[in-house]
Amino acid sequence: MPSDMKNHKWMVLSNTTLGMLAATINASIVLISLPAIFRGIGLHPLDPGNTNILLWTIMGYMVVTSVLVVSFGRLGDMFGRARIYNLGFLIFTIASIGLSFMPTGDAGAWFLVGGRVVQGIGGAMLTATSTAILIDVFPHEQRGLALGINIMAAIAGQFLGLVLGGLLADIDWRLIFWINVLVGVIGTIWAYWSLKDGGVAGRESKLDWWGNITFAVGLVLVLTGINDGIQPYGSDLMAWGSPRVLAEIGIGLAFLVAFILIETRVEAPMIDLKLFRIRPFSTGVLATLLGSIGRGGLQFMLIVWLQGIWLPLHGYSFESTPLWAGIFMLPLTVGILLIGPVSGWLSDRYGPRLFAGGGMLLGGATFIGLMLLEADFPYWAFAALLFLNGVGSGLFSAPNGTQTMNAVPAAERGQASGIRATAMNAGQVLSIGVFFTLMIIGLAISLPAAMETHLMAQGLPPDIAAQVAGAPPVASLFAAFLGYNPMGELIPASVLAALTPEQVGIITGQHFFPELLSGPFMVGIKIAFSISLALYVAAAIASWLGERRAPGAAMASVTP
Repeated sequence: MPSDMKNHKWMVLSNTTLGMLAATINASIVLISLPAIFRGIGLHPLDPGNTNILLWTIMGYMVVTSVLVVSFGRLGDMFGRARIYNLGFLIFTIASIGLSFMPTGDAGAWFLVGGRVVQGIGGAMLTATSTAILIDVFPHEQRGLALGINIMAAIAGQFLGLVLGGLLADIDWRLIFWINVLVGVIGTIWAYWSLKDGGVAGRESKLDWWGNITFAVGLVLVLTGINDGIQPYGSDLMAWGSPRVLAEIGIGLAFLVAFILIETRVEAPMIDLKLFRIRPFSTGVLATLLGSIGRGGLQFMLIVWLQGIWLPLHGYSFESTPLWAGIFMLPLTVGILLIGPVSGWLSDRYGPRLFAGGGMLLGGATFIGLMLLEADFPYWAFAALLFLNGVGSGLFSAPNGTQTMNAVPAAERGQASGIRATAMNAGQVLSIGVFFTLMIIGLAISLPAAMETHLMAQGLPPDIAAQVAGAPPVASLFAAFLGYNPMGELIPASVLAALTPEQVGIITGQHFFPELLSGPFMVGIKIAFSISLALYVAAAIASWLGERRAPGAAMASVTP
């Protein structure tokens, strides 16, 4: 390989790693900083009218990215992967600049949602093409290492964003977006200067308009239905049975069925369904989806566990819990950072199947350990389990990417990368719906009665105690998730003013709500982690069933 090409591949790796880090940090940095952002624009995230804005701020970026990555992957195959990647960095940066000058009030709230959507478009371009670009420039025997570093950055960015968000939000909420501007400007200039298309990218083909439209509409409706389903509906805990949610999910599934039918008939489909005849590709994508759902549930549960229970019990104020939750979850990131590149290097030499499957089994074993902990756990045991879970994720990610991407023809790498990214991002959105639902059901069984009894014991009138205890459990979950003391938010100030200082101190103190939450939460967490365990074991089986074929065999298998 000429020396200029050797240098180019490392330039590609460094830039795509920066792009993946920017895209994933952006997804989580806003999550942890929402209280500061909403205070900055003058809205309360827990007010009933703002719940939809809150959820779309959290999920909008992931929904848009999930919907568009396959389309952008296909466009990369047609017009050049580096071209789409560079444009994605530019769009991401422009959206970040716009969000940095966000107005306040209701206009600011919808500006925030819209800006996140535009950021998601840029993030989808980055995510859809980065893996394919790496596969184009790295030889077969080095792809595991390259993907290990790139995927390590993507997964670690989800957790590093939590720490960065907590730190920057304490200084100035606009810094949360300015950090994206800094990274975006550097990455955009660097990308346009250093990246060029190679391989077979840039071939001529027709754009599958009907496939793109039906896929986008169908997936948006399904993911929107999941978002709407976890919100209260009238007197019901959630809206899964509401006509609106049923229509969104039903019509969305109908569009996705139409998409599949279209793809079997058009000349140049958005997704070449014959790719799924390649066992390493289909099993690898399935393992990606299953692992993403299980890992998304882990992140959500750990944040609620730390912010709603453990940190307040150990003397941390509710307002400081978002930052400290990110810090106390760092062992998970360390495990990923240490093992990701090593696992990729090993998979280049000994094959990806053993490491991908073994990583999921190790991660699944940590769910058993977490279920055995008490709500007020010893931190050393918690940290050790998080570290091992990170090791499991690190072992899985690069070999999974190598197994999936090596199996497809060079001309199809863009759409293959997009399909894999869709599985990962859609899995995260699905996990929010699944685990929010499980936790809300678990809390609704015993939390209201216990809360009503304890509030009356501290002097609240029975009608007020019943009203506070009857609030949807999602309000308590959101409060803990965002670093608010639920008792201070749910009980009217006039009611608290009528109590003695001692009673107010107990109700709004560090122990009252965490001790109420801990029992129902630990029941819910056992159910949730049992599901995550099952998903990880299924992902391990899917990884093990994937055969490693030569690229020529893979190409022949999808040739008409």
